[in-house]
Amino acid sequence: MAIATAQPGAQLLKGVEPKHQNIQVAPAVLDAARKDGDAVCRDLSTSPAGLTQSAAEERAAAVGPNEVAQERKQGWPIRLLRIIRNPLVILLTILSAVSFSTGDARAGSVMAFMVILSAGLRFLQEARADSAAEKLKALIHVTATVLRDGPARELPLRDLVPGDVVKLAAGDMIPGDVRLLSLKDLFVSEGALTGESLPVEKTCQPEPDGASLPTELKNTCFMGTSVQSGTATAVVIATGPRTYFGSMAHSITGARTETSFDQGLNRFTWLMMQFMAVMVPLVFLINGFTKHDWKGAFFFALAVAVGLTPEMLPMIVSVCLSKGALAMSGKRVIVKRLNSIQNVGAMDVLCTDKTGTLTEDRVVLMRHCDVAGRESDDVLLDGYLISYFQTGLKNLLDRAILESTDFHAKTTIEKYQKLDELPFDFTRRMMSVFVQDPEGKAVLLTKGAPEEVFLRCSQFEQDGKLSAMDPDRIVELKREYDSLSDDGFRVLAVATRELRGKKLCAKEDERDLVLRGYVAFLDPPKDTAARALAALHGHGIAVKILTGDNHLISRKVCKDVGLSPDPMLLGGDVEKMSDAELAQAAEGATLFARLSPAHKERVIRILRKNGHVVGFMGDGINDAPALRAADVGISVDTATDIAKESADLILLEKDLMVLDEGVMEGRKVFANIVKYIRMGASSNFGNMFSVLGASAFLPFLPMAPIQVLTNNLLYDFSQVPIPADAVDMDQLTRPRPWNISEIRRFILFIGPISSIFDYTTFFVMLWVFNCWDPSHASLFQTGWFVESLMTQTLIIHVIRTNKIPFLQSRASLPLMLTTLSIMAFGVWLPYSPLSSALALTHLPHLYWPILIATLLCYMGLTQIIKMWLLSKHWI
Repeated sequence: MAIATAQPGAQLLKGVEPKHQNIQVAPAVLDAARKDGDAVCRDLSTSPAGLTQSAAEERAAAVGPNEVAQERKQGWPIRLLRIIRNPLVILLTILSAVSFSTGDARAGSVMAFMVILSAGLRFLQEARADSAAEKLKALIHVTATVLRDGPARELPLRDLVPGDVVKLAAGDMIPGDVRLLSLKDLFVSEGALTGESLPVEKTCQPEPDGASLPTELKNTCFMGTSVQSGTATAVVIATGPRTYFGSMAHSITGARTETSFDQGLNRFTWLMMQFMAVMVPLVFLINGFTKHDWKGAFFFALAVAVGLTPEMLPMIVSVCLSKGALAMSGKRVIVKRLNSIQNVGAMDVLCTDKTGTLTEDRVVLMRHCDVAGRESDDVLLDGYLISYFQTGLKNLLDRAILESTDFHAKTTIEKYQKLDELPFDFTRRMMSVFVQDPEGKAVLLTKGAPEEVFLRCSQFEQDGKLSAMDPDRIVELKREYDSLSDDGFRVLAVATRELRGKKLCAKEDERDLVLRGYVAFLDPPKDTAARALAALHGHGIAVKILTGDNHLISRKVCKDVGLSPDPMLLGGDVEKMSDAELAQAAEGATLFARLSPAHKERVIRILRKNGHVVGFMGDGINDAPALRAADVGISVDTATDIAKESADLILLEKDLMVLDEGVMEGRKVFANIVKYIRMGASSNFGNMFSVLGASAFLPFLPMAPIQVLTNNLLYDFSQVPIPADAVDMDQLTRPRPWNISEIRRFILFIGPISSIFDYTTFFVMLWVFNCWDPSHASLFQTGWFVESLMTQTLIIHVIRTNKIPFLQSRASLPLMLTTLSIMAFGVWLPYSPLSSALALTHLPHLYWPILIATLLCYMGLTQIIKMWLLSKHWI
């Protein structure tokens, strides 16, 4: 949105139009970074003294408040509608309504109960989730020091406009995307945006052409980052949704990506509905034309539709997921979205940030060595004294030195007396303290960037001897420094000089120094990282590191925890690749470094497009888009609010071992869901052939509608304990993604087996017990009712395991009890007081041994076919 064209700053303000399609630095910000400060102020029609209040109000009316894009919070009716907008839920609702309208209140009530239970569980579990963009908005409810009409004043961030000049100091949040005009010792913490664990040094100099990533713009600060130390004056270039931060906020609003769990469940539902779309009309027409009782045919077809519908699936899924959520909470994993539990179990690629996940998220002094790379306490003491005596704001490196030793003990420190100091500045890139040592010597101690310290050294010390810094020696010394840097260390050089007869020092004294050695820092790997990665690998999960951090540091960490860093992809590589090229490269790469948030999100989407179920673990603002794009987003309770709201799971401890335990729970949940799906789908497919065949050649209905519904209700009751069933360990060792092809093969091979024994039962009832006569229809229907109930209830024990049931694998006690109870109830029904209401009759004594033989043969044949399918790796 541009302000009036008569205003000189209009061109630059046009350049900060919102870019909702991509997460990127606004063109106006890039343009300002490449110009000097005076040119930027001219483009914005401002000056180092800031805007007038009237000019600021005029611009605010044109560009709007300095607030990021926000997603309207969904009310409970919208959330509920989203939950019930599922093909199976809709089908169950329709069948329930039809059942009520035709007077079958029992069937209608059962299906209505299933819908209410499944939708209610999911609604209650997800009701906590609020808008991620609202959390972003909460982050910027602070003020900024702004120059308006001359003097500085504190204004709410929402009132800032492009062209405002702001003052920055330690602890301040950056109020927009700003171009630095002047500064002193400015370090900015950009970890929330880039993943860098160390603060970044800033300058005022124009950037060269080609710099476009936030990490490359040293004269620009971005909304959402904060000042670690130093002071600065800056001009605001972009505000609100036009900032880099704002583009991220927009990327995480709107509908979430459909996960593999949602896709798999929907595909299965449509598969079952396709069976029904063929089956139900055929049953209706065949019975109508052969029996000439269209009303009876309609009710039988409706009963068959109910019987074929896996109405327990929503309830089984919801109870499995809810039980999994409770189990995972005991393992320090909080589930925000129920569907994510199965996705954790199906995950075969975990993408994670480096900082805090593989590392301890703190800077530690790792090396203190002489120029030859040997550990040296003298170098450590010099570095410690510099950090101890310097009076400026102690940065992370100073604190790391001070926390690493006990040199602060009085017995050591009291021997030294501080005389003077030379603070750090960006021109020299070093600091010095002037002390008197225990021998009374006045010594200048210097610590700083090695390349700058080298220039001021005339000698170096090795094994207590001094040698000249001639060109050949400098090359050798630099090689040692480079080897530390290549290992990912942040390296500072330490040098000294004795200043005889002086009580004060000046910058001119930082010459003819003696190079003593180096202090090297690193964010060290966690002790548990290598073990956790090995556990994840053992469970079939490939771990890929996606970080905005330095590639040398990232490479070092990967090597330390047992990950191969090669081949490595940098953000610039990702930017240049087409989707096809990135899809191929991403498969082989383990380390992705110097990535922007847009790069992370793109890598996630490409991996998912390659057929992987992808998890992403992150805790920064820059991780939010990738968290939303993954099948399962994982964050931690110490993460930024935006990261937690974008995540599906929240770990109470930032440890991959905790996640590995969650993976096992996710696989248990999926295994139990698959048990019901395999059972219901194969049974329904087999029943399709049985009902169609029986309807075609029998002179009466193969089973009364009330019997179909009762059979279905009892079978459903026997499946209720499935969410609590035990799971064999061999089903937990590998990722368990949705595979509709496996389910289809299982249906095609296992389903017809039940039809074989249905037809043997038809044969027995027709030829052994002479049920051809319609007057014996009740006997035929009772015989098939009992056989169907027995086989369906018992076969779950074969289908639930890849092993030999009862011998190598036993079901949980609740499932065993319900199986026995339903089978016993089925035996009792024909002789019970309910038999007349259900149109059941007594069965001949010969029926029972035949039924036992049928059950044994059915289970035996199913076990043989199951093992054959497993040997072919078809299921």
